[in-house]
Amino acid sequence: MARYNAKDSERHWQEVWEAKQAFATPDDAAKPKCYVLEMFPYPSGRIHMGHARNYTMGDVIARFRRAQGYNVLHPMGWDAFGLPAENAARDKGVNPRDWTYDNIAAMRSELKLMGLSIDWSREFATCDPAYYHQQQKLFLQFYKAGFVYRGEADVNWDPVDMTVLANEQVIDGRGWRSGAVVERRKLSQWFFKITAFAEELLTALDTLDRWPEKVRLMQKNWIGRSEGLRFQFVLSDGEKLDVFTTRPDTLFGASFVALSPEHPLTQELAKRDPRLQDFIAECRKTGTAEAEIEKAEKLGYDTGLTATHPFDPNWKLKVMVANFVLMGYGTGAIFGCPAHDQRDLDFARKYGLSVTPVVVPSDADPKSFAIGKEAYTGPGRLANSRFLDGMTVEQAKAEIAKRLEKDGTGERTINYRLRDWLVSRQRPWGCPIPVVHCAKCGVVALKESDLPVLLPDRIDFSQTGNPLDRDIAWKTTTCPDCGGPALRDTDTLDTFVDSSWYFARFTDSHAKQPVNKQAADYWLPVDQYIGGIEHAILHLLYARFFTRAMHKLGLVSVAEPFAGLFTQGMVCHETYKDVEGNWVSPDQVIKESGQAFLKDGHAPVEIGPSEKMSKSKKNVIAPESIIADYGADTIRWFMLSDTPPERDIEWTDAGAEGCWRFVQRVHRLATEAQGLPPPGTAPSADDAPSKTLRQASHKAIAAVTEHLAALRFNSAVAQLYMLANAIGDGAAANGAARREALEALVLLSAPMMPHLAETCWQALGHDRLVVETPWPKHDPALLESDSLTIAVQVNGKRRGEVVVPRDADNKSVEAAALALDGVVRALEGKAPKKVIVVPGRIVNIVA
Repeated sequence: MARYNAKDSERHWQEVWEAKQAFATPDDAAKPKCYVLEMFPYPSGRIHMGHARNYTMGDVIARFRRAQGYNVLHPMGWDAFGLPAENAARDKGVNPRDWTYDNIAAMRSELKLMGLSIDWSREFATCDPAYYHQQQKLFLQFYKAGFVYRGEADVNWDPVDMTVLANEQVIDGRGWRSGAVVERRKLSQWFFKITAFAEELLTALDTLDRWPEKVRLMQKNWIGRSEGLRFQFVLSDGEKLDVFTTRPDTLFGASFVALSPEHPLTQELAKRDPRLQDFIAECRKTGTAEAEIEKAEKLGYDTGLTATHPFDPNWKLKVMVANFVLMGYGTGAIFGCPAHDQRDLDFARKYGLSVTPVVVPSDADPKSFAIGKEAYTGPGRLANSRFLDGMTVEQAKAEIAKRLEKDGTGERTINYRLRDWLVSRQRPWGCPIPVVHCAKCGVVALKESDLPVLLPDRIDFSQTGNPLDRDIAWKTTTCPDCGGPALRDTDTLDTFVDSSWYFARFTDSHAKQPVNKQAADYWLPVDQYIGGIEHAILHLLYARFFTRAMHKLGLVSVAEPFAGLFTQGMVCHETYKDVEGNWVSPDQVIKESGQAFLKDGHAPVEIGPSEKMSKSKKNVIAPESIIADYGADTIRWFMLSDTPPERDIEWTDAGAEGCWRFVQRVHRLATEAQGLPPPGTAPSADDAPSKTLRQASHKAIAAVTEHLAALRFNSAVAQLYMLANAIGDGAAANGAARREALEALVLLSAPMMPHLAETCWQALGHDRLVVETPWPKHDPALLESDSLTIAVQVNGKRRGEVVVPRDADNKSVEAAALALDGVVRALEGKAPKKVIVVPGRIVNIVA
């Protein structure tokens, strides 16, 4: 037979599937449903190997469940708003809309080459007016319900680009694009009130038993529930200052009180203190990211005020302004205990403040225990703390809280690290916010009949700042309340909003409302969601918040969007550098005897470590080029082979060649088989070779089914290699057993290599498509082997194993064990003292 022609075969079967609408999904409530979704891509213009791995995994699950009789929803869309389109528009003079849709068209055609079983009839892009129209309706419903509000917030301001930057866009204190020193500014912004859902978002994590524990822990830490004490210090000017602490037990170790630069008291003091104004300005040069503030040098300013210790009227603590105190956490004011907090210790050492240990390890002497360069954060008992001495940390916390609550100056409280979600973006390529600003009425939400607020057809990027702010014709409108002149809000929504509910829209992407509740009730939650670990916090947390908010509004019946979550590993490749240290792409390199050289000129190339494929290091392999050489099924098989799917995988040419050889082998087995009875012939096992092959087939069916259900793709692949070997070794089996084995191999490999499977299925004489064929079922009776493998030990040391009939009696097993060469050598010609046979498990021989 001819070699398998992947290019022609794959194009043919993709056309057949499309003509038959094989993957269009009806809402069929009579069938069990399975909603499979991979995180939708940003339309950058090309798919990469990470896409190939992600979407192959989802496709395997979708095809597997469809064959098992499920009604499978497997849609695709585009996370299409965002900064790259603006950069392209600014740098290349193109319309961001045209750039985005051109990229979508290119990526759609590349994804279709992968043979994905996607229902393309549900496709949308978040920049489609039809999509963001419905998102504007959601915004208005959230606003009416109190889930959206407008407030002031610190933002990262780029004074050159005249725009707000996300924390990730601030690099070493400078704007990622302009290089300008970033300033911290306070602007009126829109917020989603995610903190109102903090407790339920936290507690519900325990119900997500099909999520990785790592992701649940990351979300738990991000929400950051802490039980603590809110209490008051009396200041030297007679005012009272509220502070929050999670460590009230360390109150007798306090050496200062610190305010956030943005605390109202700090702002009031600065009105009459120019030096404090300068200090605040210096603090604002640091971005708003918590991690960046933590890494920055600890700076303080002495306000001249003191705070009286709540348990000692003669104990006065300096009140400082500190750049590491966040206004958004607690009350924006803390007391510092340097002995037991590293940040406080660094600050105290810098400004010559006292350091008194008040929690001492149980095996240490309180009189001699001292703090060096590192704060002590371990367990122990209280010391140097008057009435707390000798208590445990928890006992001391309770005692302090009890005393301060009794005199009315303290209250036990729960605080969350989670902050409300700031969704305003001063950027033009995003979903417009459906409100206007009226001089008479203030901020006014539009009516649904006024929607959609469409982006202008042309966006002018010739100047810095937000183009929507300069587009007078676009932003000038009328107030829906009074009819007077008004201005549109020129901010757009954070693109994370777009991806926070798209999974619900897929249940009916053409609905006249944001969500068709009947369709959503059938399909949600998503049964299997797949994406990168980098989205563990923001995207997944925001999607959970959105679902709970929609649930409270009666739009959906579920509170959690994703029943199962899988985070796949990255695709890596070797890195290469030329003699000048420049990155070199793999297609410029040849290898000879383990060394690498440039194809052009044969100059030596340094082989670096295998790292995540990235454009910056030029170690990217385009799936399109591999498909052209080997076919999509080879890529799909490679992505599923060898490596557990949650781990990183290294792309190698040798690995691709090996997968291609297996594709050819399966094709040969199916197309060169001779002496097979017609399809539908009942298999029999009247002879030993046929029975052995039938057992291999049914063991493979059982194992592959189990592995795919558990997303152990590499284990399923290993079983198929074993089945192919068994078929190759089973030439003596009868035709019916060989047909059964070949059909099992084809059907079991179909989710992974769907084009090859269709070709082989047809070669085996079937008229019906594989995608229309049910998943095979195993016969439990054929999983039982006729023989057993039993380990043999002499004096507790393994000496070998014996294969005996399943019904062999103990004397037969004992005789077989004593005949083993390893046992004979161990006994040195002597009779054994005792032989213990544990039926079906082990033989223990005592010499």
